[in-house]
This record gives sequence, C-alpha cells and structure tokens, in this order.
Amino acid sequence: MSEALIALGGNVGDVRATFDKAIANICGMTQADLLARSSDYTTPPWGDEQQDAFVNACIAIDTRLDPHALLFTLHKIEKKFGRDRANERRWGPRTLDLDLLSYDDGVINRPDLTLPHPRLFERAFVLVPLVEIRPDGTVGGRSFKDALAALSTAGIERLPPRG
Repeated sequence: MSEALIALGGNVGDVRATFDKAIANICGMTQADLLARSSDYTTPPWGDEQQDAFVNACIAIDTRLDPHALLFTLHKIEKKFGRDRANERRWGPRTLDLDLLSYDDGVINRPDLTLPHPRLFERAFVLVPLVEIRPDGTVGGRSFKDALAALSTAGIERLPPRG
C-alpha cells in the first residue's frame, strides 16, 4: 500500500457535499483507506480571481493503485461530478478539482503526471489543509510547514464542521 495526498477544491454548487461524496467515491473506486481528512477551508480564487471563493481540503489515502491509475480514477470522479477539463477556463470555476499532490515520496516527471505536484509549494490554499493533516509532512525533502510559512494565508478561513 502507498500513501497518496490529494487536494480537493471547488466553487460551484454545494462544494462541501460534493467533497463528502467525492471522498466516498475515491475510497470506493481506488479500494483505498481514508487515513486523514482536513477541515474545509474557504479560500480566495487563485489564478483567475474574477470568480467566487473556493472551498479547499486535503485527504491522505492508502491505496494499491499505481500513481497513473490513481490519477486516471481521480479524473473520472471529477467528470462524474460535472467537471469538463477539455472545455473549462484555466483556473476557472469548477464543481470539483482533484489534484494528486504526492504518492509516497516518489518523483515522476512525465507529460501526463508530475509528482510531487508542480505547484504544491506555491499554494497556501493547499498547504493550509495539508499541514493540518500532515504537520510534519515532507515531500522531496521539503517541509509542508516551512513552505507554508513563506506564503500569505490572507483570506483562508477554516469552516466549521458540517452538521
């Protein structure tokens, strides 16, 4: 089994309900165990700033799938929840975005998959929930906590638990 870290994001529809369903799909479709789930955070849009705020979270799973099969499955789940990668605006509104952040501590540099995620250490909206579930986490020798300390967390707020 291998540990994969996955970021979830979205800003269209009931994103928090979508996350709950998407996480169930991830675990079911990848035969994975959910090891950790962060709180949900409201975050300002990144890249294309003329849109609604996002909700972001991170999960850690234990999976037998190889990284390529896992990424393929994540893309199938995004599509199931209404994402159309081929016709969307880059960094634009979306129902669900699933990013494979890391797979164990492996490094992959291929056109279809780069691990760790190439913008992982640039995005506070990913690092805040990631540090919550992996406070001492590192990938490629780089600390999540140290990377987060170098970024602004302005506008990122933890949401109360759903209930």
